Amino acid sequence: FKRIREICDRHGVLLILDEVMCGMGRSGTLHASEQEGVAPDIMTVAKGLGGGVPVGGFLATERVSVLEPGDHGSTYGGNPLVCATALAVMRYVLDHDIPTHAARVGAHFQRRLQELRKRWPAATGVRGRGLLLALQFDREISGELLLAAVDEGLLINAVTPSAIRFMPALTITEAEIDEAVARLERAIERVLAQARPVPAV
Repeated sequence: FKRIREICDRHGVLLILDEVMCGMGRSGTLHASEQEGVAPDIMTVAKGLGGGVPVGGFLATERVSVLEPGDHGSTYGGNPLVCATALAVMRYVLDHDIPTHAARVGAHFQRRLQELRKRWPAATGVRGRGLLLALQFDREISGELLLAAVDEGLLINAVTPSAIRFMPALTITEAEIDEAVARLERAIERVLAQARPVPAV
């Protein structure tokens, strides 16, 4: 990221980062880009900013903040309701140090997924930061696993045919993560018991 920042500065190109999914503390810092030591010229924000209320917006540094009223429109931005909601959410995130909580509980989640991976060789990797994590498999079972997880009372996201994603509430506890991993393991056991072996390469 620092190299990209240098290239942008050298050529007069704006660095615009999308923090819609990974921002608002989810990655373990208020903005994920903080972990790379890079400050963008413009940052897009949404989702977590509204705490469930549809809202979207963008932040710009003073150097590139050239828009005037009427230059930019937004379906989910600017009205009093969503602005009040975004302000309340931002205050909660900062007052309760949600980024630090996400980093700490997310590290616990990663450890539990790594333990699960050791028990199930079909799970080949864990990736992500904070409370935005994914579990990779050596076969295309995400769709089946999603349905099996729902049967266990667990909501996951099948982002690719061979990977599932976790985006739990930012207030989740370690005990709730332990329960989620137990339910996930039951779902994996059911799916792999029905799956045909992956042929050797």
